[in-house]
Amino acid sequence: MNTPYPVIKINDNDDVVVARFPVAKETFLPHENLTVNKDIPAGHKIALHDIAAGDAVKRYGQIIGFASRDIKEGDHIHTHNLSMGDFSRDYAFGVDTVELPKADHVDTFMGIRRADGRVATRNFIGILTSVNCSATVARAIEDHYKKVGLDDFPNVDGVVALPQSFGCAYGFDSETMTVMRRTLSGYARHVNFAGVVIIGLGCESNQIKDLIRTEGLEEGKLLHSMTIQQTGGTQKTIDKGIEIINAMLPQANSVTREPVPVSEIILALECGGSDSYSGISGNPVLGYVADKIVQQGGTAILSETSEIFGAEHLLTRRAVTPEVGQKLVDRIAWWQDYCTRTKSEMNNNPSAGNKEGGLTTVLEKSLGGIAKGGTSNLVEVYEYAEPVTAKGLVFMDTPGYDPMAVTGQIAGGANLLCFTTGRGSAFGSKPTPTLKIATNNALWQRQQEDMDHNCGDVAEGTETIAQAGERLYALVLAMASGQKTKSEKFGYGGLEFVPWTMNAIM
Repeated sequence: MNTPYPVIKINDNDDVVVARFPVAKETFLPHENLTVNKDIPAGHKIALHDIAAGDAVKRYGQIIGFASRDIKEGDHIHTHNLSMGDFSRDYAFGVDTVELPKADHVDTFMGIRRADGRVATRNFIGILTSVNCSATVARAIEDHYKKVGLDDFPNVDGVVALPQSFGCAYGFDSETMTVMRRTLSGYARHVNFAGVVIIGLGCESNQIKDLIRTEGLEEGKLLHSMTIQQTGGTQKTIDKGIEIINAMLPQANSVTREPVPVSEIILALECGGSDSYSGISGNPVLGYVADKIVQQGGTAILSETSEIFGAEHLLTRRAVTPEVGQKLVDRIAWWQDYCTRTKSEMNNNPSAGNKEGGLTTVLEKSLGGIAKGGTSNLVEVYEYAEPVTAKGLVFMDTPGYDPMAVTGQIAGGANLLCFTTGRGSAFGSKPTPTLKIATNNALWQRQQEDMDHNCGDVAEGTETIAQAGERLYALVLAMASGQKTKSEKFGYGGLEFVPWTMNAIM
């Protein structure tokens, strides 16, 4: 078997190539006609020519930063010689829109059709909390069902508690309260929940009665609420919760899976523990799948506003209307103002692991990250946890922190999640299942117990994006049909419910 060529050039206009694996000092690269000046770690960048201090450096054909000092041909390019800088971006709303060809046949999966017509991929009963003070009660109810099991209800995937850490000490009309209620209501209505119990303490700022009123929720057989203070204490509330869920279980169990079209999929797109390969293999492969779902009439949700910064113009140019493009620009402006007020900066985003994996600036991370969204038009922009109703590629404004971003996407209605990682993230979510995608073979070999799909051969040049994308698409449909993912088998998801708290906590 031929050894893969040691570096990758992504775009003809690039100033760098990326090392497929560690490249030793004095290695000659015949395609580039240059000699490497230093040992280069896997995933890191090598200069294709001399670059003067202050000059822009391009990868993906786009600016990823500016040389902070003179760089010689063959040098290692990273944080020691590449930094952020301001530059103009041409938002040019809609100039790059293109209609993907319609699918020539309807793909299906085995889904659960709810009474209101929506389609679920899982069938849980959920326990939500209005405040941290009721978290222990929620967990105790969940633990009860872990002990007794659900053998008599084989069509129920589980009883899951999703307690939160806040719910009090912020204002009734604050932005955080608005977002909290929107998030909780999105989960209470989520199609993957057959029934939900909401538990509070009773005296918290986030009153359940106000949540139900402002969000238009309706209590009934499959949506109940109670508070510890009103019920009479911890054990009484646990017992009542078990009684309520026992009454829900027979109805929750009375579902069957049936063939439904892929147009019913709302796929959340996420990445975490990214590396330099993410934008070469995992994210473009996921983008291929996003395009296929859009072609089938489904929805794909791109998010993490702080991780598209510097690449947002590539999305505004695909916006179907100027209004949609402006919505995205407005969210970027909000984040810039937020960073000013909090004395932070967008380039704080790449983590230590991102940088060790070869990512230098948020611009570079962003350009690789938006590849998850594929190539279709941007049809709508949503604020955090807003209900996603549009078909096609949409964007949701969220932080880059994975659990917080995913919580917003699930609250918005995502019934499936695909998560790419280059460093090896350990993550899962409920009630929406998470499929994990490795960007490189080293990760796949090291942490295969957590990974569902490998794109490492794309990074090494032995498999195409389309080939890996077709394999991933088949896995996505299997996941949608009930096949358990690695994170589900480990029980991830109960601790990853993290709503975005946007205001000062008093």
